[in-house]
Order: sequence, then C-alpha cells, then structure tokens
Amino acid sequence: MKAILLTRTGDPSVLDYVDVPTPQPKPGEVLVKADTIGVSRPELLVRAGTYKWMPPLPTIPGIEMAGTVAGLGEGVSGLELGQKVYVSARELPQRAGCYAEYIAVPQRALRVLPPHVDLEAAACLSNYQVAWHLLHTATRGVPGKTVLIDVASGGLGSAAVQLAKLAGLTTIALCGSDDKARALKAYAADHAINYKTEDVAARVTAVTGGRGVDLVLNAAGGESLNRQIAMLAPFGLAVSYGKLDTPLEAGLLAALDRGPGYLASPALRFFTMHTFDDKPEYRAKSMRALIERLAAGDIKPLIHARLPLKDARRAHEMLEARQVIGKVLLKP
Repeated sequence: MKAILLTRTGDPSVLDYVDVPTPQPKPGEVLVKADTIGVSRPELLVRAGTYKWMPPLPTIPGIEMAGTVAGLGEGVSGLELGQKVYVSARELPQRAGCYAEYIAVPQRALRVLPPHVDLEAAACLSNYQVAWHLLHTATRGVPGKTVLIDVASGGLGSAAVQLAKLAGLTTIALCGSDDKARALKAYAADHAINYKTEDVAARVTAVTGGRGVDLVLNAAGGESLNRQIAMLAPFGLAVSYGKLDTPLEAGLLAALDRGPGYLASPALRFFTMHTFDDKPEYRAKSMRALIERLAAGDIKPLIHARLPLKDARRAHEMLEARQVIGKVLLKP
C-alpha cells in the first residue's frame, strides 16, 4: 500500500510517499481502507519533532481517517465488510498511523458511522471533538450568550464556530484576512473580524453593547490572550488551548492585574485533549454526540482543499503558511 513515512523530523520535505506492506488485522483488530484522511496541526509538530507525545520513528503520521471495513481479525464481531467507520489515533497507544491507504486498529479505536454519512465530513471529526470539549467540558457549565473564537479560519476554529452556533451562542470569529472573514461570515459566524486591519476591542465592544463576551476560545496564547481576557464580560471565562509547543506566558497574571480586565472578575482555564488520555469515557461521550450531529446533517465542515495522499508535503506547507480556510483533506 501507499503511505506517508516519517523517518526523520524536519520541514515538510521529510514526509516521504512510499510503498509499505499492507497491515493484516491481528485478533481483535479491524483493517480499514481509507476514503479520506484529515490533516491537523498536531501532525505538523510530530513532523517537526517538537510534539511532547512523539511517536517513535519511523512512523506513519496522522490522527484521523474515515473509510470502510476491509478485513476482520479473529474475535471481531458486530462489524461487516464495507461498513463505514471513523478511526481516531486518540484511541491508539501512539497518535499516528492514518496517512495511509489502510490501517489495522483494535475494534475499540473505531466509531461506526451511519450508512448515509459523508466520509469527507467524518474525516474532520478530530477538530470537532476538541471544539466540543472547549464549549461543553472546559466551560464546566458557565452560562453565556457570546463567544470570541481566536484563529477561527482553521479546521478547529471553524468547527468551534459551527458548534457554538448549534449551542445557541452569538459567535465572533477572529481571522487574519478579509477573504477569511467573508468565508466565516458565509459559513456560520455572526461576526467576523480581521484582526490585522480592525480594532478588535472596539468591534467586540460594539457587538456586545459594551458588555464584553462571555467566553473566549484562545488558540494563539501570548499577548493575544492578554488582550482577549480584557474583552470578557463580568465573570466571563477565557479558555486557552493552543499550548502544544510553546511555554505558558510568565507575565500573564501580572498583565491582567495591571489592566482593566481585573475588574470583570475573569476566569482562565488552560485546556488540552491530553487531559483525557486516561479518560476514554470523555472522548466517547463527545464522539457519540458529534456522530449524532453529523448524521442529522448539523455538522458541515468548511473544507479548504482535497489533495492526493502523495501531496501531504503540500498540505503541511499550506497549514504552516496559514493559507487555509477550513480543513485540508488527503485522498488515497
């Protein structure tokens, strides 16, 4: 079979398109034939060698795949050949393996999909899973009506925009170009702000009638988090989730103490999906809810590009150049 093999870390050129043996399902395993493979930012960190949870090399990167059952190992029951399924490497010992035509995984790592579900949409579910937990778990029931979504034009950000709308929130999406702002407005955002050309604080004040937002979802960290905390409504919550490869800001609390945001009695939470590494029930709960939404037609991912698997290097280059509006998919 064809696959992307990572034998060394570095820039996108280290992603090699090669022939490797097609895996055979062991007892308790299922062989899945890929239809669509999702590309996510953690895979860029794996490729660069900076991911805290690096799989051992050589490895086939990739954390998600939607496809069909192509083989059943001994002892597997309740599945049929040709059945649509979703594979998440979050359910595997190593966060890898999906940049390939086939993958063999334990049955517990699969999510069965309804027959009518679009497999390209299903291949975006890893982003939706993070967004779901940002909105429904990290908030711990904090009430509110408005949300400011940082870096909203990517696969995760656009998923958060859509799920926030489904949750009944007024969504304010931040992005870095007018083209991205127009795309987000056409997609699901109530308001889209180009932070490079507009005064974000002034726009947020205008949109919320001077009250501020109830929830901030911050992906960039650094000074952007300091600024966005100051935009919170009284007792609002900021959730920072983009800390995969950078240290926490030492001056964050000092900046807050000096600024006007202190008077709003704000709350701050740092979030990572790795909190659930030993809590599969949390991952299962979110995936059940998302597949129900997917089956109902509520989840409609914003897809930027569909590239052949052999062009995985190009996919990584696009994400690193921040050229993407939505999700990039690979097709075997």
